[in-house]
Amino acid sequence: MSGQLAGKVGLVTGAGSGIGRATALAFAREGAKVVVADVVVEGGEETVSMIKKIGGEAVFFKSDASQEADARTLVEKTVEKYGRLDCAVNNAGISGDRSPTAQCTKQNWDRVIGLNLTGVFLGMKYQLTQMLKQGGGSIVNTSSTMGVVGTQHAPAYVASKHGVVGLTKSTALAYVKNNIRVNAICPGNTRTPIFEPTMRDAPEVFQALMAVTPIGRLAEPEEIANAIVWLSSDAASYCTGHALVVDGGYSIQ
Repeated sequence: MSGQLAGKVGLVTGAGSGIGRATALAFAREGAKVVVADVVVEGGEETVSMIKKIGGEAVFFKSDASQEADARTLVEKTVEKYGRLDCAVNNAGISGDRSPTAQCTKQNWDRVIGLNLTGVFLGMKYQLTQMLKQGGGSIVNTSSTMGVVGTQHAPAYVASKHGVVGLTKSTALAYVKNNIRVNAICPGNTRTPIFEPTMRDAPEVFQALMAVTPIGRLAEPEEIANAIVWLSSDAASYCTGHALVVDGGYSIQ
């Protein structure tokens, strides 16, 4: 542990599994007190238990990132518990159904946009309000490689993740003079629960993805978390409005 986040309070949504869990653990290892948020209670509580086992400090709050009341209450509870909010990671998201635009249902569109994009907006709305009060902070929003390139089978997901990048840039410009940095992380294919159905049920799709990924493997959640820690830390003090792609070279081809 290098203490990159020592003395800071971090909030991570979607922290009950995958990249969110890895990020919460990395925050704790770097010295932050961590608020773990997820709609799945069992996963969130397990993350807190894992943090405590490594000597970190954390608390779990159940929260649905797509609901405004939950987004507001989550920040309020964070401040009640730890007095401030220094680093927020808006990570909660879903992949949705895989179908091209003409077959994408309105229900799927609303569900994916509602969590992946509107959820990021709602999270930032109340995180920014607190950070303005305390004089600064850092926000990292989880986009995707699909936030910078496209794929034919997931129009709602691609639109939501492109939207996160645009929202990040707009917000970064709006609050840069307030000592608030806002960046996005764009992970490639990562070994998370979201990806497990593809590995299990469509091995041919998985092999095809690996064939077009220059590094030749999935990312581990910890590799994405390390990048999020850097963006959140003072080491990235001159970085705002950036979409950091961590995808093993997929998007540069």
